[in-house]
Amino acid sequence: MCGIFGIYSHKDAANITYLGLYALQHRGQESAGIACLDGDSAHFHKQMGLVSDVFTADVLKALKGILAVGHVRYSTAGSSDLKNSQPIVVEYMKGYLALVHNGNLTNARIVRDELRDSGSIFQTTTDTEVIVHLMARSREKTTIDRLIAALHIVEGSYSLILLTQNELIAARDPYGIRPLCLGRLRDSYVISSESCAFDLIEAEFLREIEPGEVLVISERGLQSLFPFKRMTRKHCIFEYIYFARPDSFMFGRTVYTIRKAFGRELAKRDSIDADMVIPIPDSGIGAAIGYSQASGIPFELGLIRNHYVGRTFIEPEPSIRHFGVKLKHNAIHDLVKGKRLVVIDDSIVRATTSRKIISMLRYYGAKEIHFRVSSPPTKYPCFYGIDTPTRKQLIASSHTVDEIKSYMKCDSLRYLTVEDMKNAIEGDYTFCDACFTGDYFIPFPKSMDMEQMELFSNDY
Repeated sequence: MCGIFGIYSHKDAANITYLGLYALQHRGQESAGIACLDGDSAHFHKQMGLVSDVFTADVLKALKGILAVGHVRYSTAGSSDLKNSQPIVVEYMKGYLALVHNGNLTNARIVRDELRDSGSIFQTTTDTEVIVHLMARSREKTTIDRLIAALHIVEGSYSLILLTQNELIAARDPYGIRPLCLGRLRDSYVISSESCAFDLIEAEFLREIEPGEVLVISERGLQSLFPFKRMTRKHCIFEYIYFARPDSFMFGRTVYTIRKAFGRELAKRDSIDADMVIPIPDSGIGAAIGYSQASGIPFELGLIRNHYVGRTFIEPEPSIRHFGVKLKHNAIHDLVKGKRLVVIDDSIVRATTSRKIISMLRYYGAKEIHFRVSSPPTKYPCFYGIDTPTRKQLIASSHTVDEIKSYMKCDSLRYLTVEDMKNAIEGDYTFCDACFTGDYFIPFPKSMDMEQMELFSNDY
Protein backbone atom coordinates (compact mmCIF):
# COMPACT_ATOMS: atom_id res chain seq x y z
CA MET A 1 0.00 0.00 0.00
CA CYS A 2 2.42 2.63 -1.25
CA GLY A 3 2.55 5.21 -3.99
CA ILE A 4 5.58 5.74 -6.24
CA PHE A 5 6.48 8.45 -8.73
CA GLY A 6 9.46 9.20 -10.96
CA ILE A 7 10.45 11.79 -13.53
CA TYR A 8 13.23 11.88 -16.12
CA SER A 9 14.87 15.05 -17.43
CA HIS A 10 12.99 18.01 -15.95
CA LYS A 11 14.53 21.15 -14.47
CA ASP A 12 11.94 21.12 -11.66
CA ALA A 13 12.14 17.38 -11.01
CA ALA A 14 11.77 17.63 -7.22
CA ASN A 15 8.81 20.00 -7.39
CA ILE A 16 7.02 17.87 -9.98
CA THR A 17 7.63 14.77 -7.85
CA TYR A 18 6.24 16.63 -4.83
CA LEU A 19 3.02 17.29 -6.75
CA GLY A 20 2.89 13.69 -7.95
CA LEU A 21 3.16 12.41 -4.38
CA TYR A 22 0.43 14.84 -3.33
CA ALA A 23 -1.90 13.14 -5.80
CA LEU A 24 -0.85 9.72 -4.46
CA GLN A 25 -1.22 10.61 -0.77
CA HIS A 26 -4.17 8.21 -0.41
CA ARG A 27 -1.76 5.32 -1.06
CA GLY A 28 0.29 5.99 2.07
CA GLN A 29 0.26 8.41 4.97
CA GLU A 30 3.09 7.13 7.19
CA SER A 31 6.08 8.71 5.47
CA ALA A 32 7.10 10.52 2.33
CA GLY A 33 10.42 10.85 0.53
CA ILE A 34 12.06 12.25 -2.60
CA ALA A 35 15.51 11.54 -4.04
CA CYS A 36 17.19 13.49 -6.85
CA LEU A 37 20.39 12.61 -8.64
CA ASP A 38 22.44 15.49 -9.99
CA GLY A 39 25.46 14.25 -11.87
CA ASP A 40 27.68 12.53 -9.32
CA SER A 41 25.69 13.85 -6.34
CA ALA A 42 22.59 12.51 -4.60
CA HIS A 43 20.12 14.71 -2.74
CA PHE A 44 17.26 13.21 -0.79
CA HIS A 45 14.87 13.92 2.03
CA LYS A 46 12.41 11.59 3.76
CA GLN A 47 10.42 11.94 6.91
CA MET A 48 7.46 10.51 8.78
CA GLY A 49 4.22 12.34 7.98
CA LEU A 50 2.16 13.67 5.10
CA VAL A 51 3.62 15.11 1.90
CA SER A 52 2.53 18.66 2.78
CA ASP A 53 4.27 18.44 6.18
CA VAL A 54 7.46 16.71 5.01
CA PHE A 55 8.37 19.01 2.11
CA THR A 56 8.75 22.69 2.81
CA ALA A 57 9.92 25.20 0.21
CA ASP A 58 13.45 25.12 1.63
CA VAL A 59 13.57 21.30 1.55
CA LEU A 60 12.45 21.19 -2.08
CA LYS A 61 14.95 23.89 -3.02
CA ALA A 62 17.80 21.70 -1.73
CA LEU A 63 16.72 18.72 -3.86
CA LYS A 64 18.70 19.52 -7.00
CA GLY A 65 18.76 17.47 -10.17
CA ILE A 66 16.75 16.73 -13.30
CA LEU A 67 15.92 13.13 -12.31
CA ALA A 68 13.84 12.26 -9.26
CA VAL A 69 11.83 9.49 -7.61
CA GLY A 70 9.35 9.77 -4.76
CA HIS A 71 7.45 7.52 -2.39
CA VAL A 72 4.55 7.66 0.05
CA ARG A 73 4.44 4.71 2.43
CA TYR A 74 1.90 2.65 4.25
CA SER A 75 3.83 -0.30 5.63
CA THR A 76 2.98 -3.91 4.84
CA ALA A 77 6.50 -5.28 5.42
CA GLY A 78 8.73 -3.72 8.02
CA SER A 79 7.84 -1.52 10.96
CA SER A 80 6.44 2.00 10.71
CA ASP A 81 9.74 3.75 11.27
CA LEU A 82 11.80 6.44 9.56
CA LYS A 83 14.56 3.94 8.74
CA ASN A 84 12.03 2.05 6.60
CA SER A 85 10.87 5.07 4.62
CA GLN A 86 11.78 5.33 0.96
CA PRO A 87 13.45 6.06 -1.42
CA ILE A 88 16.29 3.75 -0.48
CA VAL A 89 19.43 5.62 -1.56
CA VAL A 90 22.77 3.81 -1.74
CA GLU A 91 26.21 4.38 -3.18
CA TYR A 92 28.10 1.38 -4.53
CA MET A 93 30.87 0.77 -7.03
CA LYS A 94 28.63 1.71 -9.96
CA GLY A 95 27.52 5.00 -8.38
CA TYR A 96 24.31 6.10 -6.70
CA LEU A 97 20.99 4.25 -6.82
CA ALA A 98 17.61 5.40 -5.54
CA LEU A 99 14.81 2.82 -5.35
CA VAL A 100 11.08 3.07 -4.61
CA HIS A 101 8.79 0.05 -4.40
CA ASN A 102 5.10 -0.77 -4.07
CA GLY A 103 4.25 -4.39 -3.28
CA ASN A 104 5.35 -7.31 -1.12
CA LEU A 105 8.13 -9.80 -1.87
CA THR A 106 6.85 -13.12 -0.55
CA ASN A 107 10.26 -14.82 -0.35
CA ALA A 108 12.07 -11.79 1.05
CA ARG A 109 12.64 -13.32 4.47
CA ILE A 110 14.40 -16.35 2.99
CA VAL A 111 16.53 -14.28 0.60
CA ARG A 112 17.34 -11.82 3.36
CA ASP A 113 18.52 -14.57 5.71
CA GLU A 114 20.73 -16.03 2.99
CA LEU A 115 22.25 -12.60 2.30
CA ARG A 116 22.87 -11.93 5.99
CA ASP A 117 24.49 -15.33 6.42
CA SER A 118 26.93 -14.46 3.65
CA GLY A 119 27.84 -11.08 5.11
CA SER A 120 25.26 -8.51 3.99
CA ILE A 121 24.41 -5.84 6.56
CA PHE A 122 20.85 -4.54 6.38
CA GLN A 123 19.85 -1.05 7.44
CA THR A 124 16.06 -1.51 7.34
CA THR A 125 13.42 -4.18 7.94
CA THR A 126 11.73 -3.66 4.58
CA ASP A 127 11.60 -6.27 1.85
CA THR A 128 12.67 -3.62 -0.69
CA GLU A 129 16.24 -3.55 0.61
CA VAL A 130 16.69 -7.15 -0.53
CA ILE A 131 16.64 -5.96 -4.15
CA VAL A 132 19.46 -3.48 -3.51
CA HIS A 133 21.69 -6.14 -1.92
CA LEU A 134 21.02 -8.58 -4.74
CA MET A 135 21.99 -5.92 -7.28
CA ALA A 136 25.19 -5.08 -5.40
CA ARG A 137 26.22 -8.75 -5.40
CA SER A 138 25.36 -9.39 -9.03
CA ARG A 139 28.19 -10.06 -11.48
CA GLU A 140 26.28 -8.45 -14.34
CA LYS A 141 27.99 -5.40 -15.85
CA THR A 142 25.09 -2.98 -16.40
CA THR A 143 22.58 -1.61 -13.90
CA ILE A 144 19.64 -2.90 -15.90
CA ASP A 145 21.10 -6.40 -16.04
CA ARG A 146 21.80 -6.30 -12.29
CA LEU A 147 18.20 -5.31 -11.62
CA ILE A 148 16.82 -8.03 -13.87
CA ALA A 149 19.05 -10.61 -12.19
CA ALA A 150 17.76 -9.50 -8.77
CA LEU A 151 14.13 -9.61 -9.89
CA HIS A 152 14.61 -13.16 -11.16
CA ILE A 153 15.41 -14.16 -7.56
CA VAL A 154 12.60 -12.39 -5.69
CA GLU A 155 8.97 -13.51 -5.78
CA GLY A 156 5.71 -11.74 -5.08
CA SER A 157 4.36 -8.37 -6.15
CA TYR A 158 6.34 -5.33 -7.16
CA SER A 159 5.97 -2.14 -9.08
CA LEU A 160 9.20 -0.22 -8.70
CA ILE A 161 11.21 2.68 -10.03
CA LEU A 162 15.01 2.76 -9.96
CA LEU A 163 17.01 5.93 -10.46
CA THR A 164 20.65 6.08 -11.54
CA GLN A 165 22.77 9.07 -12.56
CA ASN A 166 21.47 8.89 -16.13
CA GLU A 167 18.54 6.47 -16.23
CA LEU A 168 15.04 6.02 -14.88
CA ILE A 169 14.05 2.35 -14.80
CA ALA A 170 10.53 1.07 -14.08
CA ALA A 171 9.61 -2.57 -13.53
CA ARG A 172 6.41 -4.47 -12.87
CA ASP A 173 6.08 -8.08 -11.72
CA PRO A 174 4.99 -10.65 -14.34
CA TYR A 175 1.48 -10.90 -12.85
CA GLY A 176 0.91 -7.13 -12.90
CA ILE A 177 -0.49 -7.21 -9.38
CA ARG A 178 0.24 -3.60 -8.44
CA PRO A 179 -0.42 -0.73 -10.88
CA LEU A 180 2.15 1.40 -12.71
CA CYS A 181 1.79 3.77 -15.67
CA LEU A 182 3.83 5.93 -18.05
CA GLY A 183 3.20 9.54 -19.00
CA ARG A 184 4.85 12.45 -20.77
CA LEU A 185 5.23 16.00 -19.50
CA ARG A 186 6.31 17.93 -22.57
CA ASP A 187 9.90 16.70 -23.15
CA SER A 188 10.05 14.66 -19.94
CA TYR A 189 8.79 11.18 -19.08
CA VAL A 190 6.98 10.42 -15.83
CA ILE A 191 6.13 7.17 -14.04
CA SER A 192 3.36 6.86 -11.44
CA SER A 193 1.38 4.30 -9.47
CA GLU A 194 -1.82 5.96 -10.72
CA SER A 195 -2.79 8.20 -13.61
CA CYS A 196 -4.43 10.78 -11.30
CA ALA A 197 -0.91 12.14 -10.63
CA PHE A 198 -0.55 12.91 -14.34
CA ASP A 199 -3.75 14.96 -14.28
CA LEU A 200 -2.41 17.16 -11.49
CA ILE A 201 0.87 17.96 -13.26
CA GLU A 202 -0.86 18.20 -16.67
CA ALA A 203 1.07 15.30 -18.14
CA GLU A 204 -0.20 13.13 -20.97
CA PHE A 205 -1.11 9.57 -20.04
CA LEU A 206 0.66 7.29 -22.52
CA ARG A 207 -0.02 3.76 -21.30
CA GLU A 208 0.17 1.33 -18.42
CA ILE A 209 3.48 -0.42 -17.99
CA GLU A 210 2.91 -4.04 -18.93
CA PRO A 211 3.12 -6.94 -16.48
CA GLY A 212 6.67 -8.30 -16.61
CA GLU A 213 7.96 -5.22 -18.41
CA VAL A 214 11.20 -3.46 -17.52
CA LEU A 215 11.20 0.03 -19.03
CA VAL A 216 14.46 1.99 -19.34
CA ILE A 217 14.27 5.74 -19.89
CA SER A 218 17.56 7.39 -20.86
CA GLU A 219 19.02 9.89 -23.32
CA ARG A 220 18.45 7.21 -25.97
CA GLY A 221 14.70 7.36 -25.35
CA LEU A 222 12.52 4.45 -24.23
CA GLN A 223 13.71 0.85 -24.20
CA SER A 224 11.15 -1.81 -23.30
CA LEU A 225 12.34 -5.24 -22.13
CA PHE A 226 10.39 -8.39 -21.24
CA PRO A 227 12.96 -10.61 -19.50
CA PHE A 228 10.55 -12.77 -17.49
CA LYS A 229 8.35 -15.73 -18.30
CA ARG A 230 4.88 -14.59 -19.34
CA MET A 231 2.30 -15.27 -16.62
CA THR A 232 -1.48 -15.04 -16.39
CA ARG A 233 -2.36 -11.52 -15.31
CA LYS A 234 -3.53 -11.12 -11.73
CA HIS A 235 -4.33 -7.48 -11.12
CA CYS A 236 -5.36 -6.63 -7.55
CA ILE A 237 -9.15 -6.39 -7.40
CA PHE A 238 -8.96 -4.41 -4.16
CA GLU A 239 -7.45 -1.49 -6.05
CA TYR A 240 -10.85 -1.16 -7.74
CA ILE A 241 -12.87 -1.79 -4.60
CA TYR A 242 -11.14 0.57 -2.23
CA PHE A 243 -7.54 1.56 -2.65
CA ALA A 244 -7.16 3.53 -5.90
CA ARG A 245 -8.50 7.02 -6.46
CA PRO A 246 -11.77 6.92 -8.44
CA ASP A 247 -10.40 9.30 -11.09
CA SER A 248 -7.52 6.97 -12.00
CA PHE A 249 -7.36 4.83 -15.14
CA MET A 250 -6.09 1.43 -14.07
CA PHE A 251 -5.97 -2.10 -15.49
CA GLY A 252 -7.61 -0.83 -18.68
CA ARG A 253 -10.59 0.83 -17.00
CA THR A 254 -11.55 3.90 -14.98
CA VAL A 255 -11.85 3.06 -11.28
CA TYR A 256 -15.04 5.11 -10.75
CA THR A 257 -16.80 3.29 -13.57
CA ILE A 258 -16.03 -0.10 -12.01
CA ARG A 259 -17.22 1.00 -8.57
CA LYS A 260 -20.54 2.10 -10.01
CA ALA A 261 -20.81 -1.26 -11.78
CA PHE A 262 -20.29 -3.07 -8.46
CA GLY A 263 -23.19 -1.08 -7.01
CA ARG A 264 -25.44 -1.89 -9.96
CA GLU A 265 -24.72 -5.61 -9.55
CA LEU A 266 -25.61 -5.35 -5.85
CA ALA A 267 -28.96 -3.78 -6.71
CA LYS A 268 -29.82 -6.37 -9.39
CA ARG A 269 -30.29 -9.11 -6.81
CA ASP A 270 -31.87 -6.90 -4.15
CA SER A 271 -35.53 -6.14 -3.46
CA ILE A 272 -35.34 -3.82 -0.48
CA ASP A 273 -38.04 -1.18 -0.15
CA ALA A 274 -36.18 1.86 1.17
CA ASP A 275 -36.29 5.65 1.18
CA MET A 276 -32.69 6.43 0.28
CA VAL A 277 -29.27 5.03 -0.53
CA ILE A 278 -26.38 6.53 1.44
CA PRO A 279 -22.68 5.70 1.07
CA ILE A 280 -20.03 5.44 3.74
CA PRO A 281 -17.66 8.01 2.24
CA ASP A 282 -15.42 8.20 0.43
CA SER A 283 -14.80 4.81 -1.18
CA GLY A 284 -18.46 3.74 -0.94
CA ILE A 285 -19.75 6.66 -3.02
CA GLY A 286 -19.29 5.15 -6.49
CA ALA A 287 -21.02 1.89 -5.58
CA ALA A 288 -23.86 3.77 -3.86
CA ILE A 289 -24.48 5.83 -7.00
CA GLY A 290 -24.56 2.66 -9.10
CA TYR A 291 -26.93 0.98 -6.63
CA SER A 292 -29.22 4.03 -6.65
CA GLN A 293 -29.30 4.21 -10.44
CA ALA A 294 -30.13 0.51 -10.79
CA SER A 295 -32.70 0.36 -7.96
CA GLY A 296 -34.39 3.71 -8.44
CA ILE A 297 -33.96 4.51 -4.74
CA PRO A 298 -32.77 8.13 -4.32
CA PHE A 299 -29.11 8.75 -3.51
CA GLU A 300 -28.26 11.05 -0.60
CA LEU A 301 -25.11 12.01 1.28
CA GLY A 302 -26.47 10.95 4.65
CA LEU A 303 -22.99 10.59 6.15
CA ILE A 304 -20.34 13.30 6.03
CA ARG A 305 -16.65 12.48 6.37
CA ASN A 306 -14.11 14.60 8.22
CA HIS A 307 -11.10 14.62 5.89
CA TYR A 308 -8.77 16.04 8.50
CA VAL A 309 -8.60 12.93 10.66
CA GLY A 310 -5.33 11.01 10.34
CA ARG A 311 -4.85 7.27 10.46
CA THR A 312 -4.42 7.26 14.22
CA PHE A 313 -6.23 9.05 17.01
CA ILE A 314 -5.08 9.20 20.63
CA GLU A 315 -8.04 8.58 22.92
CA PRO A 316 -6.93 10.00 26.26
CA GLU A 317 -9.55 8.33 28.44
CA PRO A 318 -11.39 4.99 28.08
CA SER A 319 -14.63 6.77 28.94
CA ILE A 320 -14.66 8.72 25.64
CA ARG A 321 -13.49 6.02 23.20
CA HIS A 322 -17.01 5.55 21.85
CA PHE A 323 -16.69 9.01 20.26
CA GLY A 324 -13.95 7.71 17.95
CA VAL A 325 -16.16 6.86 14.96
CA LYS A 326 -17.71 10.35 15.02
CA LEU A 327 -14.30 11.89 14.43
CA LYS A 328 -14.39 10.52 10.90
CA HIS A 329 -18.11 10.25 10.08
CA ASN A 330 -21.24 12.05 11.17
CA ALA A 331 -24.85 11.76 10.03
CA ILE A 332 -27.11 14.53 8.72
CA HIS A 333 -29.72 14.22 11.45
CA ASP A 334 -32.91 15.43 9.79
CA LEU A 335 -32.09 13.54 6.58
CA VAL A 336 -31.88 10.07 8.17
CA LYS A 337 -34.50 10.48 10.91
CA GLY A 338 -37.44 8.14 10.35
CA LYS A 339 -36.00 6.84 7.08
CA ARG A 340 -35.38 3.35 5.74
CA LEU A 341 -31.76 3.39 4.64
CA VAL A 342 -29.62 1.32 2.30
CA VAL A 343 -26.09 1.92 3.53
CA ILE A 344 -23.31 1.07 1.06
CA ASP A 345 -19.71 0.36 2.04
CA ASP A 346 -16.83 -1.00 -0.05
CA SER A 347 -15.83 -3.81 2.34
CA ILE A 348 -16.07 -5.15 5.88
CA VAL A 349 -12.90 -6.17 7.69
CA ARG A 350 -13.50 -6.50 11.43
CA ALA A 351 -17.03 -4.98 11.32
CA THR A 352 -16.34 -2.84 14.38
CA THR A 353 -16.53 0.48 12.49
CA SER A 354 -19.64 -0.65 10.58
CA ARG A 355 -21.32 -1.55 13.87
CA LYS A 356 -20.56 1.90 15.30
CA ILE A 357 -21.87 3.69 12.21
CA ILE A 358 -25.09 1.70 12.37
CA SER A 359 -25.44 2.55 16.06
CA MET A 360 -24.95 6.24 15.25
CA LEU A 361 -27.62 6.13 12.53
CA ARG A 362 -30.02 4.47 14.98
CA TYR A 363 -29.24 7.18 17.53
CA TYR A 364 -30.27 9.83 15.01
CA GLY A 365 -33.56 8.09 14.31
CA ALA A 366 -33.05 5.85 11.26
CA LYS A 367 -36.06 3.54 11.01
CA GLU A 368 -34.39 0.67 9.11
CA ILE A 369 -30.77 0.07 8.11
CA HIS A 370 -30.00 -2.36 5.28
CA PHE A 371 -26.24 -2.73 4.92
CA ARG A 372 -24.80 -3.55 1.50
CA VAL A 373 -21.17 -4.30 0.69
CA SER A 374 -19.76 -3.77 -2.81
CA SER A 375 -17.30 -6.66 -2.48
CA PRO A 376 -17.47 -10.30 -1.36
CA PRO A 377 -16.72 -11.26 2.26
CA THR A 378 -13.03 -10.67 3.05
CA LYS A 379 -11.92 -14.03 4.47
CA TYR A 380 -8.19 -14.20 3.81
CA PRO A 381 -5.21 -11.87 4.41
CA CYS A 382 -3.39 -10.30 1.48
CA PHE A 383 0.29 -11.09 0.98
CA TYR A 384 0.72 -9.02 -2.17
CA GLY A 385 0.80 -5.46 -0.89
CA ILE A 386 -2.54 -4.54 0.74
CA ASP A 387 -2.40 -4.24 4.53
CA THR A 388 -5.04 -6.55 6.01
CA PRO A 389 -5.26 -8.08 9.49
CA THR A 390 -4.53 -11.70 10.31
CA ARG A 391 -7.20 -14.16 9.26
CA LYS A 392 -8.50 -14.59 12.79
CA GLN A 393 -9.28 -10.84 12.83
CA LEU A 394 -11.29 -10.96 9.60
CA ILE A 395 -14.86 -11.43 10.79
CA ALA A 396 -16.03 -13.18 7.60
CA SER A 397 -13.42 -15.91 8.04
CA SER A 398 -15.19 -17.29 11.12
CA HIS A 399 -18.76 -15.93 11.01
CA THR A 400 -21.71 -16.41 8.66
CA VAL A 401 -23.45 -13.45 7.04
CA ASP A 402 -26.34 -13.82 9.52
CA GLU A 403 -23.89 -13.80 12.44
CA ILE A 404 -22.19 -10.68 11.08
CA LYS A 405 -25.60 -9.04 10.66
CA SER A 406 -26.46 -9.80 14.27
CA TYR A 407 -23.15 -8.38 15.45
CA MET A 408 -23.55 -5.20 13.40
CA LYS A 409 -27.23 -4.86 14.45
CA CYS A 410 -28.55 -3.96 11.03
CA ASP A 411 -31.90 -5.07 9.59
CA SER A 412 -30.32 -6.92 6.68
CA LEU A 413 -26.87 -7.53 5.24
CA ARG A 414 -25.81 -8.52 1.73
CA TYR A 415 -22.42 -8.77 0.05
CA LEU A 416 -21.54 -8.71 -3.62
CA THR A 417 -20.82 -12.27 -4.68
CA VAL A 418 -17.60 -13.25 -6.43
CA GLU A 419 -19.62 -14.13 -9.51
CA ASP A 420 -21.41 -10.76 -9.53
CA MET A 421 -18.06 -9.01 -9.06
CA LYS A 422 -16.78 -10.78 -12.16
CA ASN A 423 -19.93 -9.81 -14.08
CA ALA A 424 -19.41 -6.16 -13.17
CA ILE A 425 -16.00 -6.18 -14.85
CA GLU A 426 -16.81 -6.50 -18.51
CA GLY A 427 -14.33 -8.41 -20.63
CA ASP A 428 -11.69 -10.84 -19.43
CA TYR A 429 -11.44 -11.28 -15.67
CA THR A 430 -7.72 -11.02 -14.97
CA PHE A 431 -7.72 -10.24 -11.26
CA CYS A 432 -6.34 -11.55 -7.99
CA ASP A 433 -9.21 -12.14 -5.57
CA ALA A 434 -7.30 -14.23 -3.02
CA CYS A 435 -8.61 -12.08 -0.15
CA PHE A 436 -12.08 -13.44 -0.96
CA THR A 437 -11.36 -16.92 -2.31
CA GLY A 438 -8.06 -17.94 -0.70
CA ASP A 439 -6.69 -18.68 -4.18
CA TYR A 440 -3.04 -17.66 -3.63
CA PHE A 441 -1.44 -18.05 -7.04
CA ILE A 442 2.13 -17.34 -5.87
CA PRO A 443 3.26 -20.19 -3.58
CA PHE A 444 4.61 -19.22 -0.19
CA PRO A 445 7.62 -20.70 1.59
CA LYS A 446 6.59 -23.46 3.98
CA SER A 447 8.18 -21.52 6.83
CA MET A 448 5.76 -18.61 6.39
CA ASP A 449 2.82 -18.51 8.78
CA MET A 450 -0.16 -18.09 6.48
CA GLU A 451 -2.16 -16.56 9.31
CA GLN A 452 0.13 -13.56 9.51
CA MET A 453 -0.05 -10.48 7.34
CA GLU A 454 3.35 -9.11 8.41
CA LEU A 455 6.04 -10.71 6.29
CA PHE A 456 8.79 -9.58 8.61
CA SER A 457 9.11 -9.47 12.33
CA ASN A 458 10.66 -6.27 13.62
CA ASP A 459 13.75 -7.80 15.20
CA TYR A 460 16.23 -7.33 12.35
